[in-house]
Order: sequence, then C-alpha cells, then structure tokens
Amino acid sequence: MSAALTVARKELRALFHSPIALIFLGVFGGATLLIFFTIERFFARNLADVRPLFEWLPLLLIFLVSAVTMRAWAEERRSGTLEILLTLPVRTADLVLGKFLAGLALVGVALALTLPLPILVSTLGVLDWGPVIGGYVGALALGCAYLAIGLAVSSRTDNQVVALMVTVVCGGLLYLVGADGVVALFGDDVAGVLRSVGSGSRFTSIERGVLDLRDLVYYGSLTALFLVVGGASLEATRLDPRANRRQIGGLRLLVGLSALNAVALNVWLAPVSGARLDLTENGDYSISAVTEEALSSLDGPLYISGYFSERSHPLLAPLVPQIKDLLAEYVLAGEGRVELSLHDPATDAELEQEIGEQYGIRSFPFGVTDRNAQSVVNAYFHVLVRFGDEYEVLSFQDLIDVSASDDGLDVRLRNLEYDLTRTIRRVSQDFQSAGALLAQVPEGARMTLYATPGQIPEEFAETAEAMRSVAEQVAARSEGRLRFTEIDPAGDDALAQELYERLGLRPLAADLLGTQVFYLHLVLEIGEQVERILPRGALTSADVEQAIEASVRRATPGQLKSVGLVTETPEAPPPNPQLPPQLQPPAPQPDYRAIEQILSEGYQIRRVELTEGHVPDDVDVLVVGKAGALSPAQQLAIDQYLMGGGSVVALAGAWRVGVDRGGLSPTREERTLADMLETWGAVVGDALVMDPLNAPFPIPVTERRGMFSMQRIELLPYPMFPDVRDDGFLRGHAALAGLGAVTVPWSSPLTVPETLEGRQVEILLRSSEGTWLNTSGTIEPDFTAWPDDGFGSSSPAGSQVLAAAITGRFPSVFADRPSPLFSGEAGAVRHMEASVADGRLLVVGSSEIVSDMVVQLSGQSGGEPHAGNLQLLQNAIDWASEDTALLSIRGGGAFARTLRPLDDEARAAREWTTAAAVFIPLLLIGIVPRARRSRPESIAAGTSAAGSIEAVEGSA
Repeated sequence: MSAALTVARKELRALFHSPIALIFLGVFGGATLLIFFTIERFFARNLADVRPLFEWLPLLLIFLVSAVTMRAWAEERRSGTLEILLTLPVRTADLVLGKFLAGLALVGVALALTLPLPILVSTLGVLDWGPVIGGYVGALALGCAYLAIGLAVSSRTDNQVVALMVTVVCGGLLYLVGADGVVALFGDDVAGVLRSVGSGSRFTSIERGVLDLRDLVYYGSLTALFLVVGGASLEATRLDPRANRRQIGGLRLLVGLSALNAVALNVWLAPVSGARLDLTENGDYSISAVTEEALSSLDGPLYISGYFSERSHPLLAPLVPQIKDLLAEYVLAGEGRVELSLHDPATDAELEQEIGEQYGIRSFPFGVTDRNAQSVVNAYFHVLVRFGDEYEVLSFQDLIDVSASDDGLDVRLRNLEYDLTRTIRRVSQDFQSAGALLAQVPEGARMTLYATPGQIPEEFAETAEAMRSVAEQVAARSEGRLRFTEIDPAGDDALAQELYERLGLRPLAADLLGTQVFYLHLVLEIGEQVERILPRGALTSADVEQAIEASVRRATPGQLKSVGLVTETPEAPPPNPQLPPQLQPPAPQPDYRAIEQILSEGYQIRRVELTEGHVPDDVDVLVVGKAGALSPAQQLAIDQYLMGGGSVVALAGAWRVGVDRGGLSPTREERTLADMLETWGAVVGDALVMDPLNAPFPIPVTERRGMFSMQRIELLPYPMFPDVRDDGFLRGHAALAGLGAVTVPWSSPLTVPETLEGRQVEILLRSSEGTWLNTSGTIEPDFTAWPDDGFGSSSPAGSQVLAAAITGRFPSVFADRPSPLFSGEAGAVRHMEASVADGRLLVVGSSEIVSDMVVQLSGQSGGEPHAGNLQLLQNAIDWASEDTALLSIRGGGAFARTLRPLDDEARAAREWTTAAAVFIPLLLIGIVPRARRSRPESIAAGTSAAGSIEAVEGSA
C-alpha cells in the first residue's frame, strides 16, 4: 500500500506542478457556475435545492475525468518510463491503485470547489442537506467508475488525445444507455434493464437524497472491473506474447470472470429494494411509522395492483420503477397483510376488459413525439387499492405533479406514500360495518345518557326513547367494549356541578323564560375523547344511530374526518329574454371548488348551508370562508358548534378579490363572520397587509416601442402577497408541520390578545417588520405614479399577525341575544350561552389563501411560493380535528423550499460572491505548489521522472 501511496503522491505533484490540473479545475468550476446560474436559471427557478448541480454532474465528470486520466499511462508510454516502471519490483496493482488514488484526489478537489453553491442556497432558503450529502457521495462513487474506465483506456495507447476521446465516448455511451430519450424507444422491461445499466439514470435516486446499496454496488463493481482491466493490460505489457501465452490467457480469464461476477452481483441485488439510506430531512422516501401502523391495523388482506403499460409516455416511464419499489416496501411492511400484483393490461385483452368493467380502469391517450413522427399511445398508469368490497383507483392525475418550466414540462411523483396510505385508510375504513367500527373502540369506553325522565317535555319523549333504545343496541353490538348506563341527575346538585365542570353539560330549557329545565344528553367517553349528542328538536332512531356512529368515528383513532365547507353561493343573474337558452350566461360558481376537489381525496368534504341553525352531527371540522352575510340561523349554527367543543377554521379576510375583463376587482367582505370572531378573541382589520418580503404575481406590463405599445404579463414582486418564512412561523405547531413557506394573499391584519380568559392563544404567522398597511383598497400597481414597486410604500407599521390559533372555552355570540330559532313552540330548545367543552378556532386573515385563483397560480411556472397554502389548510384541518397522524407523511416532500426574495442587485452580488468562493481557492491551488517549487531546497531535491521512479523503487 505504501508503494501505491508513493505513486499517488508522484502523480499529484506532476499534476499540480503543471498547468494541467489548474486548467481542468478552472473549466470544471466555470462550467458548474454557468450551468447553475445561467442554464438552469437558479434564481428564476426559485427553489432552495442544488439538484441542477447534481443533475449535470454525471455529464461534467465524464469530461473532467477523461482529461485527468488521458495522460496517466499514455504519457508514461510516450516518454518511455512505463517500461522502467514495469521492470521495478513493484506490483502492477500498486501502480494502478496509485494512479487511481491520485485521480480520485483531483476529482475530490473539483467537487469541493462546488461547495459554495449549497452554502449559497442555505443562506437563501431552507436547504435539505441530506440530498446534498448523498449527491456528493454519489458523485465520488460515479467519479471512481469513470476514473477506472479512463485508466483502462489510457493503458492501451500512447496518444493522450486518443485516450481522451475514447474515454469520453465510453463514458458518454454509458450515460446515454439509461437516458430518457433512449429508454423511451423500448418497452417497460427493456427500459428497466437499460436504466439499471446507465450511469446517469443510476444517479437519479442519489440526487434525491437516497443512497441505495444497489447503486453504490453498481458503481463499485464498475470501478473494480475496469481497474482489473487496466491492471491486466499493464501486466500483459510485461509479458512476451509468444513466450507467455498461458499467463496472457490467465489474464483474459481474470477479466472475463471479473465481468461475470460484476454482472451476477448486480443481478442478484436487483430485487433488494430495502437496503438503502434515506438522507432527506423528513425521510421523504422511507416508509413511515404512520404507514406501518395503518398496515398493522388491517383486519383482512389488502390487495394492491399496479397497471402499467410497457410502452408509455417518456415522461411517465421513469416514474414506474419508483412506484414499484415503494409498493414492494408496502408488502414488506404489511407482514403478510398486503398482496401486490403488477400487470400490463395492453398485453391481456381479458384483463383489460375485466378491470374496465369492474373498476373503470381505462387507458389514457398520450401524445408521443419521436424523431420521425408524432403518434398517440394508449397507456395504463394506475394503482388499484382494494380491501373487501371497497376499492379506489389512483391514476396518473392522482399520482403525479406536472409543472411548467423553461424547458417544457416537469413531471414528478407527488408524495406517493401519503397518497397510498391515505387511500388505504379510506378503503379499509369505508369497508368497516358498524360492528367492525365498534370492534376498534378501545377497552373502557363509556356511553352515558343523562336524562331526567320526570322533567322531559312531552315533545321530547320520543327523542329520549330513541336515545335510550339505540344506545342499548349499540352497546350490545360492541360486545362489552362500549358500556351503556343511564343516570338521572334530578335533585343531585353535586352531580349537576360535576357534569358542568367535567363535561360542560348544562340543563336545557323547555320554555322561553327557562323556568322548566331538563337533562337529555348522550355522552360518549372513548379514551380522552368526549363526544356529546344533544337534542335539537325531535330526533328519530335513525338520527340517533347516525349521530352515535359519527361520534364513534371521531373519537376512534385513525378514522377519516368529515369537513363542512361554508361559503356563499353567488346568485344567478336573471335570464336575458332576448337570448336563446344556449347563449344565456352561465350561472356563477362558488369559490373553493379546487380545494373541495383536492380535500375530497383525504377527507369526507361537503358544502353545508346551515340554514336550519345547526351543523350536521358528522362534521368534524367547519371551514368558513367568503361566507357573505351570514343569516342569524347560520351564525347560531357556527356559534353553537364551537360552544359544543367543535373546531372552526375561519378564512376571514376583509376583502375578497375577483377577476373580470378590467382586471382585479376587490370587494369588501360582509362583517358578520368578523363580528363573531371579535367576540371569540380575534379582530379582523379593514386594511390590506403590504410586505416588502413578498411573492411574485403575474401583472400586465405595457411596453412602448416607438409609436406602438404592447402588453405582456410579467411575474413581478407583489407586496400584497406576503411571503412568510421561518422568521414568521410558530415552529413546532402542528398546523405548520412540514411547511417551508406560505403566502397570505390580500390579507387583513389580525389583532389577537396575548392572553384570553379560559383560552390559549398561539400566533402562527407574522409578516416581516417592514410591513405597511394599505387602507385605500387599491390592489393593482400603478408604475406610472410609483415606478419602483407600483404602490409607494408608507411608513412601516411593523410585523402584523396573519394567522392565529385559539383553543379553550369561548363566550357565545348569542350570550345576551335571543335564539333566532327559539319561538316557545314545541320542540324548540334554547342555545348554549358559553362553551361546554374546549373548542378550537384557527383564523387566517385572508379569504383568498386557498381560493381557486391562488390554487391555479400555485400550479403555474413561478407559483412555487403558493404551494404551501394548500398544505397549511390540510394541516389546519388535521390540527382542528386532532388527527395529526398523516402530518409527518404530508410534510415530507410536499412543500416547495423556495428562496427568500432578492432584488436584481442582491442576486448579482450573490453570484459574484459565489464565483469568488470557487475561483479564489483555485488560484491558491495553482500558486502554492509553484511557490514551494521555486524554493532552493525544492529545486535541489528535483522532481524528474527518474527521481520519482527511484522513490517508487525505494518504497518497494
């Protein structure tokens, strides 16, 4: 080994004492900066990662390594020193290893010069260092493979140019084998083999932050194989071909066996998908404990079927192996509960007909363009999840995200584990009968009917009997898991006080003056969860059974949550009698249709009118936004829902924004919801928050060219889109789990006291300290009046509260007001005047934060800052319903890590600083060896090839 190190030192001295290494490193550093900032447009891309660097490394390393290795043996052959080296008592393996270590050291220096890039990104956003570390480890492994190939090529020629070109060709072919454009020409099976051979395609998982044993073994086997090839080539040079035929034949056998072993090792490891290390911060590509828990709770077999066509769209084909690998992980985690099957329906007409009829799975037509023509390919890209009689199909619309980029379309898998686990939970829970649901109730659960039979009004007699009989039936079906008792609190003041303090129960009033009161409360206690069912007029047995089932689902861990969406439905314009029916203007649609569709994938969501004055029993979370002028009955429903321990998410901006032919049109929101929030502790201001740290917005810009003017759309900084990052987050709160950035468009400032009696206040989002307020309601920029930003900033008002969470006991909006539903007639019940249980209220100062307009913006090029808005709402729903199990999965990979806003001067300064951080060390690398070489003692020592050879001989 000491001889190998001596050879390595000799090579490094030769490299750094000549301009070769400096030139190669300079070109590599310059190319890296050019690609990162110019070709990949780092600042325009607006993502806090260094994937563009690692995406290009498999190509850049080909040219760097080819230049480094071209002289390794070719120069020795040309100068005649190779024969001298081979006659020395030094093993050929030491010579090969020494050259290899020297080249690896130079590659390591080249990679180290790129470190200013991730450091720059970390100063501008939340950088996940896991993929960075994995990328550099993978780059070294890939560099080792290229080095071994280059040394093997150089050992066969004495011409450096030939060595350079042949190495470039070999490395390029190895890269192109797995390239998307090549594998798209073949079917799925052949494409999978080609990707496993390609050096660039093998690097894909590494650049994501996953160190897979199969990838590392691939690069390691390539390195070992070509080092053996190079060593055998040099060893054959020692031998006379005529006199040493047997030895030469042995060398050829050694190379052949090495190649076979390398292939066999990679084939043997191909099915091993679990031997990998996920370096991402949130374990984005690993099976989480939540998924393992969901699979372990299955009480029957779960069937997962993947339907993928052998010939598919070239942008979808690379995603299929990732899906298959994750599905295999589900099988392992299921421990026998999960059965996986993979099919290509295009090759099986009977299967194609069967899945089409039973599950509605049909191929999609994709347009495919190749070198010769355009064609349409009908392909399958579906995952079927089936449990019992329930099933759900995930197609490519459910599995992938498509975003526009300067190069075309960027197609990636969504958070696949989140989508699969959420689907598994849904189908397994939908399949459950009432008995199966009750079987999941933990031991010690209680159901108690607190009723005063002698005081219940006659109109509630049937309701009381329905509660009693249904509760007894449910308890009987639970086989002892849910015990039922009936207690009469009449005359027991101590019990009445306990019910009020422990459960928040108060007697109900049967008349207008409250002179006659009674108890009729059905309470479920499951673990620490308490659910209350109160009469709201006459209830039938079916109503009571539905309410009990909904309560059990809410209180039982792991059940899907139901979300009620309250929003105003615009009135349709009167028909125009002068127009035929087909030309009548379409009826206006309510907002939040996009989130209604998206949330339906993970929740049971429906719009509720609340005109009857109560929230449906099965609603776990109430989302209120753009509700308009709430009627007294609707206000009562929301108020009493919160008083009963419900959870409300209020999107409560003072302004709503529409789009018409004239541009953006702001209108003031009705104050009924804001007035209710003020009673509960959150005051919504009338102004609009303007933040110097903001996200861009597509704004029409007029450009004059001589006598003509033209209008174009530009993404310009928009102060009414506050871009909230770490400094404005309440880190650790469940509603912000996994979020890197949130924009709060057209937000109103919130005023929330630090403390409220009986309630806990948490400020979730704040704007920056440079925030100012706009009281004019003007939301479109005027660049004529204010050329800088279009608005003209006033004196800063300081950081503003944009979102807050309040939990605890709330005062009722109707505490001193009569109930709009109470008329003294039979069946009418007075309302609660204070909370009977801890409620949850999350207020956001913007009703546009997840509007259809903003959701559409988030899917467009440059809309990455808005991508966290939808996740914020999903997190808020999970926090409000106390169902935070999936937060850890959704937080992984779901949010876009965007950059902090910078002006053009600041961006240019960062680019020049980064370039200096790359080239200054490079200059030192070039200057220091020459300075040391110019010393008299260095000159006396000499650095000739003969001296080097003597050093090698001495070490041997």
